Amino acid sequence: MPTTAATAVPAVPGLFAPRLRAMTVGSVALISLLAFEALAVGTAMPTVARSLDGLALYGIAFGGPFATNVLAMVVSGIWCDARGPRGPMWHGVAWFVAGLVIAGTAPVMGALVVGRVVQGFGSGLLAVALYVIVGHAYPQDLHRRIFAAFAAAWVVPSLVGPAVAGLIVEHLGWRWVFLAVPAVAVPAVLLIHPGLRSLGQSARPGCRLVRRPGSVGRAGRR
Repeated sequence: MPTTAATAVPAVPGLFAPRLRAMTVGSVALISLLAFEALAVGTAMPTVARSLDGLALYGIAFGGPFATNVLAMVVSGIWCDARGPRGPMWHGVAWFVAGLVIAGTAPVMGALVVGRVVQGFGSGLLAVALYVIVGHAYPQDLHRRIFAAFAAAWVVPSLVGPAVAGLIVEHLGWRWVFLAVPAVAVPAVLLIHPGLRSLGQSARPGCRLVRRPGSVGRAGRR
């Protein structure tokens, strides 16, 4: 009887394979924090405005971060394409954390608005950089899985974020809606750092974030 030799198909590592585990946990945690801040602040803002006597600036506290977020996404895309994702990621985390600290310690509503604007710029830089990092660090066959994890990282905060924010405002005070996040963001980005550094020359410039119909996002080379 003729026999057919079986062709070995190389196994695709999972999202939690040793070399990807820390990056997966850190990336999903950062996306979750971006989502939490985007959604939970709506629960805390009425209390913030009353506490700081800042109802006149209530709308700017929402519109300002949205505008700087969109601007930062454009900047981050150009930056990632020219120099790779490391710079936008680190600057994004720095702006995001700085904005949260400014907002959480704001003595007046104007200072809180400044913090929110800074935070929005940081989140835009960081969000695009994380998607570009996926294109460098993860095999093509894992892109759908990691983007699904990113989508879940938005869905879960949308379900529990307002309730958690309400509990924080009630029991700890509204400032901790902002100040608690850096305590998680810094360890999360430190989880990503070794994996990003180990990419070496594979994380070179020229990786553009590509959107395709029906997908959350793709990172591909020109």
